[in-house]
Amino acid sequence: MAGLSQPGHGPVQTSAVVVLGASSCLAMPPPSPPTPSSSPPGDTFCEPIDPLSLERELRGDSPIKDQRLREGIHVLNTEALALRNLSRLYETDPVARDGFNLSVQAITKQQAANGKLVVIGVGKSGHIGQKLVATFKSLAIHAVFLHPTEALHGDLGIIGPNDTLMFITYSGKTQELLIMLPHIDESLPTILLTSHTSPDTCEFIKHRPNTILLPAPIPEPEKISFGVSAPTTSTTVALAVGDAIAVTAAKEINSSIAVVFAKNHPGGAIGAAARQPRIIKDIAVSWCDIPVAAETEEESLGFDLLRAGLDSVTGWVRVQDRVASPGTIRKIGRHDLNKSLEEIPDVLMSKALMLSLSSETTIRQARDILKNMQLSPNDEDMAYTDALWQRIRDYD
Repeated sequence: MAGLSQPGHGPVQTSAVVVLGASSCLAMPPPSPPTPSSSPPGDTFCEPIDPLSLERELRGDSPIKDQRLREGIHVLNTEALALRNLSRLYETDPVARDGFNLSVQAITKQQAANGKLVVIGVGKSGHIGQKLVATFKSLAIHAVFLHPTEALHGDLGIIGPNDTLMFITYSGKTQELLIMLPHIDESLPTILLTSHTSPDTCEFIKHRPNTILLPAPIPEPEKISFGVSAPTTSTTVALAVGDAIAVTAAKEINSSIAVVFAKNHPGGAIGAAARQPRIIKDIAVSWCDIPVAAETEEESLGFDLLRAGLDSVTGWVRVQDRVASPGTIRKIGRHDLNKSLEEIPDVLMSKALMLSLSSETTIRQARDILKNMQLSPNDEDMAYTDALWQRIRDYD
């Protein structure tokens, strides 16, 4: 009977339930329990790491860093676009082109009459004005900055009868500047650096119709570009137009603005780079600063001298009491590399054959001396003349 133990068998447990009187039907297996975890495909032990996330970690990137860079690059791209549009404006727009031409003309004409450029602005435009004044002065264009508030309290006296005025205002209706106008001689050349591209829309020009319009527009308001109206793109384009005026006017006034700038800017790295050698002392190399290639000529080959010349800070190389200049070292050919220095003609010059000159001798005077000595028939004169001439040419 069901439910009784059979001899030699234990009880059988089953999950089936028998319902008496029910119709017979196919038995359905019980549902399988959920799988604890799904196995990865193939022989992979775990899911692969996202290569982009790994690369980001190796670079040290983070969401914050990415966001910062996106914001910064957006500002750079926006301002670069504004400058490109500005160049196109001055290439094609008659108002902008006439304004630039008349501005340069006014500045150069007044400078010739011992006048100066007076730059006027307030706020961020004032800071741009002060930077432009520094640029004008470094290029030998007499310029001063005038704050409009201080002008109304006595500083108007800085404006002379031969001066040119440059007002800087993005809006073209800055009240501090408009208040000044009735107190300034209308006959003075006046330039307005502003965002307006037409005189009809500018409030400042309505008060002073003879003003020269110098447009510095931007493609869109800074509020749209960056979510804030802080002067950024507008000050960049204003500075660029001012720099363009300064360089252009300086080139007309001075025969060489590089020489003028070097004279007016003797300090710092810029001054050091601008200074040109003037006397022999400026190009002289101390004997003790010349590295030694070898103790004797027999020990050294052309290759050794060439390598020593490349390693030398000054380009000069010493072998006992003889020296090789940078120019003679550069002349060492492929066929000279395995030769001893004794076999290479004119590569070394004896110290005894060198011409002695005062350290205060100008380079121009040294050139004249060499030209005269090259006419000498004396072979010994020719030897040390060639050596010094090579020295001058190396630094000319």
